[in-house]
Amino acid sequence: MDEFLDRMEEAVPHLRRYALALTRSRDLADDLVQDAIERALQKRRLYRPSGSVKSWLFQIMLNVYRNQLRAGKRQSHFVPIDELAVEPIAAPEQPGKIALAETARALVQLPQGQREVLLLVGLEGFSYAESAQILKIPIGTVMSRLGRARATLRRLTDDTATPTLKRIK
Repeated sequence: MDEFLDRMEEAVPHLRRYALALTRSRDLADDLVQDAIERALQKRRLYRPSGSVKSWLFQIMLNVYRNQLRAGKRQSHFVPIDELAVEPIAAPEQPGKIALAETARALVQLPQGQREVLLLVGLEGFSYAESAQILKIPIGTVMSRLGRARATLRRLTDDTATPTLKRIK
């Protein structure tokens, strides 16, 4: 197996986590990752070794996701609670779970561009430069979108703590 395929395989868990954060559905996330990997294999000759395979795959997956949004393929299928055959089982609420659910709801309310940047930097750990390359936007735009996304999340989750700045030594 060549090095390119090995690096693709290493990136799959990261792609899946990001896809899950974008789609909020395991099935849709798996389909998105599969579509991205398929497209990457078809377009392998276009890969330039100047960047990382992981960044290239994220760029492909994000393009596939955006294309699906434009085409209207990503529509949630909700079943009204009245039509459920069985009464849903609800576990007792836990404070950590409530905070996580509140953050997830706030994340969905972010504009798409801010959500994409926040997930790339905050969830996947990409640098600002790598995120800019994946999203095909200037690094300054990455920083401003990230700042706006964090401020909006703070406001939506009622986190009154003021952000602290790191000192550069």
